[in-house]
Amino acid sequence: MKRIFRSSGWWPPLVTLATIAVLWQGSCQLFQIPPYLLPSPGNIVTAAQSLSVGQWFGDFIATMVVVILGYLLAIAVSIPLAVLLTASRLLSQTVVPLLVIVQSTPIVAIAPIIVVTLGAGVLPRVLITCLITFFPLVVSTTTGLRATPPELIELSRSLRAPRYREYTQIRLLYAIPYIFSALRISVTLAVIGAVVAEFVAAQEGLGYLILFSTSQLHVAMAFAALVVLVSSSLALYGIVTLLQGLLFPWSVPKRALP
Repeated sequence: MKRIFRSSGWWPPLVTLATIAVLWQGSCQLFQIPPYLLPSPGNIVTAAQSLSVGQWFGDFIATMVVVILGYLLAIAVSIPLAVLLTASRLLSQTVVPLLVIVQSTPIVAIAPIIVVTLGAGVLPRVLITCLITFFPLVVSTTTGLRATPPELIELSRSLRAPRYREYTQIRLLYAIPYIFSALRISVTLAVIGAVVAEFVAAQEGLGYLILFSTSQLHVAMAFAALVVLVSSSLALYGIVTLLQGLLFPWSVPKRALP
């Protein structure tokens, strides 16, 4: 039995969440907190049940489409850009300051400009999500590519291997742990980016549902949408971790039992 509890890492978070929910419910009832200020877990469940499954599914899919498209676009831009930054010192000195400027610019401030420029469709939301997501990918991938042992690079060049093989067979393999570390972080940022984009310009999605519910003082519904968002973010994080274990099991750090 002791070994089962050691090998099962799922029950401590569940116990913690259950404890928080019980304390939350008890505090709301004890201090008679109005639902429009802080709804109890019971109020949140009731609010969630007031929407049909079809409505929930429609908002969920609308948000996930933006999350996945923005995430994939960030990957498609970041990894080739990291390769170029590693291959060219001049390009690195030129582009990296621009990337820092973009990352330092509050996305919330430029999101309305993007919407005005590109319209109120899916494209600006995907672009906003990509802008929030891509910077950790570029930095971590570049760090991983530069972490390759120099003796392997020298050996590859002494054998006159093509430059592309140096990256595909040596550098990228060493960068895999760095890339997946950034992918796990970025997938949660993609959810944040999609919500920010829906706050600015959307007529559907979980972010829009939160914005609309709070404007109507239906805070319990906003909390219900927030729970779905957090659950989705955790699920996406788990999927990326699972993919790393399936595709590159050697890159997953071994966890020592206490």
